[in-house]
Amino acid sequence: MTTFLSGGTGTPKLLDGALDVFAPAETTVVGNTGDDVELGGLLVCPDVDTVLFQRGGELDRETWWGISGDTTATHDELKRLADAAGLAGGPRYLPEERQTDGRDIARWRRFSGVAEFMEIGDRDRAVHVTRTSLLDEGHTLTEATRTLADAFDLTVDLVPVSDDPVASIVHTPGGEMHFQEFWVARRAEPEVLDVEFRGADDASPAPPVLDALHGEQVVVGPSNPVTSIGPMLTVEGVHEALDAATVVAVSPFVEDEVFSGPAAKLMDAVGYDPSTAGMAEAYPFADAFVLDDADGTALDRPVVRTDTEMNDRTDATRVARAVERALEVA
Repeated sequence: MTTFLSGGTGTPKLLDGALDVFAPAETTVVGNTGDDVELGGLLVCPDVDTVLFQRGGELDRETWWGISGDTTATHDELKRLADAAGLAGGPRYLPEERQTDGRDIARWRRFSGVAEFMEIGDRDRAVHVTRTSLLDEGHTLTEATRTLADAFDLTVDLVPVSDDPVASIVHTPGGEMHFQEFWVARRAEPEVLDVEFRGADDASPAPPVLDALHGEQVVVGPSNPVTSIGPMLTVEGVHEALDAATVVAVSPFVEDEVFSGPAAKLMDAVGYDPSTAGMAEAYPFADAFVLDDADGTALDRPVVRTDTEMNDRTDATRVARAVERALEVA
């Protein structure tokens, strides 16, 4: 059994080739939920959905977000109505008292749908309607995710890290904001003072998660160590399970250059060097690493090197085979 911790776009890109190397029926993907938001009453799970759409053959690979060829009629009409009614644009948080009322899964990340600040496609929105409705019917997020995975004919087991809310909150000089506001609405421009995983102290792992980690081989893909992987590590029991597993981590850096996204800025804010060395420090449970050929970082654990840039499935398969070799020497 092989388990992948997945967030952002780095690990999904690796999954493109991983299933040529690791048997899908023996593969579990644990998705980060720290980026989840409730937008206009619908629960959006970006990191889970990227894997859902990718493994279902529907992912928009230009953006690594949403469904390929999706229309945006509802999103466009929400914008038009807001403009016509003179309503201020998004992101518009719901009132403070509404952040903790209602279903638990919605706490600390509730946004109005007025002038929707995240572009949600029409087919994409149908996924969120179905997920939210299943939750309202009494199903857990794990059950809802597996139901959607069946609808997309996934051959891997895709589960959220927790059925409980853990929200990635970015602290800036101008105040707190959810990671999606920081990344999508503000384009990662604000200075970052700290990152908080709100709700982590009260979160338990989803039922399949610890079984998928204990005593198994685990791959941490080249995702952002702070907001893509970090929320998962704060869930009770996950870090301890990783200590007992055989873990290989793929660096999202080439020395101090990050492939994409705000990982460097966020790592610096939480006290890690924004580099491969900092990534290794953030993952004390990792037994081996996969680094880029051009990355000369000396680490205190085994290293396998390859070209880690992934632009297509051939690239991803090359990196996955390096992961396989790293698991052998871990």
